[in-house]
Amino acid sequence: MSNPFVHLELNSPDVAKSKEFYSGLFGWSFEDMPMGPGMTYSTFKPASGPGGGMMTVEGAPTMWLAYVGVKDIQADTEKAVSLGAKVIRGPQEVPGHGWMTILLDPAGAAIALWQPTTPMA
Repeated sequence: MSNPFVHLELNSPDVAKSKEFYSGLFGWSFEDMPMGPGMTYSTFKPASGPGGGMMTVEGAPTMWLAYVGVKDIQADTEKAVSLGAKVIRGPQEVPGHGWMTILLDPAGAAIALWQPTTPMA
């Protein structure tokens, strides 16, 4: 079975403006979670399909990043590298939630791997 997209994440320089736009366009509602000093992660979950979040990461491009679910973050990160990917960040733990790796594929497109704390079916 192929691996599904499981999370979508927006890096926005103006999260309030982005929340207003996506709430008005799609009816998404958001829940803010403090992530440390000066950082808030705003999550959303549509009626169907993967949910996601948005935040501001200074110095990172304004863009959407898609996360694909994996069962073994270390093995799948190594496999991606063997196929020509470049690791940007990770594997790294997101305490209480899982592990992530952010990659650039061989053509330069960003994609992320996600292994949840609770194993995927």
